[in-house]
Amino acid sequence: MGIRILIRNGKIWDGDKFFRGDVLTEEKSIVKIADHIEEKATFTYDAAGQIVSAGLVDAHAHFRGVSAKIYGISPDAACFPFGVTAGVDVSAINGNGETLGAFAVKTKVLAFIGIREDEAVFTNTEKAFANYGDQVIGLKVCFSAPAAKTIKPLRQASAYARERGLPLMVHCSDCPVPMMEIVECLQAGDILTHPYHGGEHTAAEENYACLIAARRKGIWLDAGFAGNVHTDFNVLRGAAEKGIFPDTISTDITRNSAFKRGGRYGMSMCMNMCLTVGMPEEDIFRAVTSSPAKMLNMEENWGKLQVGRPADIAVFQLGNAPFRLKDEAGNNLQNESGYRCTLTVADGDVVYREENL
Repeated sequence: MGIRILIRNGKIWDGDKFFRGDVLTEEKSIVKIADHIEEKATFTYDAAGQIVSAGLVDAHAHFRGVSAKIYGISPDAACFPFGVTAGVDVSAINGNGETLGAFAVKTKVLAFIGIREDEAVFTNTEKAFANYGDQVIGLKVCFSAPAAKTIKPLRQASAYARERGLPLMVHCSDCPVPMMEIVECLQAGDILTHPYHGGEHTAAEENYACLIAARRKGIWLDAGFAGNVHTDFNVLRGAAEKGIFPDTISTDITRNSAFKRGGRYGMSMCMNMCLTVGMPEEDIFRAVTSSPAKMLNMEENWGKLQVGRPADIAVFQLGNAPFRLKDEAGNNLQNESGYRCTLTVADGDVVYREENL
């Protein structure tokens, strides 16, 4: 018998719903979920008063060895202290010879290939495909001024994504055209990241009609918060008042910004930003587990806490987790309380732990 982990007395989030119970893992798998489990374990953790979730999925990050050196951060350091067990690098373009996850111990890492060409010649993109192969699960275009001046490069990127049969993620902050034009270029399954940005052509221009239209088309709204960088808190609050919360909560975490936020920056702070503007708890946890797994076509492997699934688990306590952020327009968003990760299990190993408080 290998290592066994027993997490007791928790409020379980299995990716679809909350319920009370215990969770038992053995080796790399979840072997039992029940109201009360009385079995011997190598490690027992009392999660009374805490949420026991499927391991979180960060659908928008920049990892070392995949992103450019100025951006890439250690996957394990960026993920485990915040309950994240799987992440996606969204700028895998440099094809530097490293395999995905080369700098990860247990974080599951896949990638979106970054599309940077302004014309329909995707030479570097093809090199990245050759380098990363089936680890590529999508394409991303950074559609921002001043590099992009018209809708043309986005249309070209969209056509290229269709040829590849992959979803397209669009970085839409500082975009040169109204967001509705971006939405019109996309199809169901594509992803609009940074939808709450400030500056030119925000989602608030036409009373959030672009985000409403995106939802109707089946386009995913990915927070891509980047703390206070790609997010205008007044735009976020306005969308929240209309119930237009993100489908997926993601960090856009990078090496050069991870430790410069007004608090411990990671997925839990992004969850707390959503909590502060009124996003319901069930929607928050869905947006960091089963929804990103579905968006990334990884439902069979990520985002669910079920018997037979990989033993990827995150435990959270709602309590003291202060953050204070100011966006580029001078708007503030802060809270003294929120979710804080106290335990992370990846593939049946304890990879992060805080003492129960």
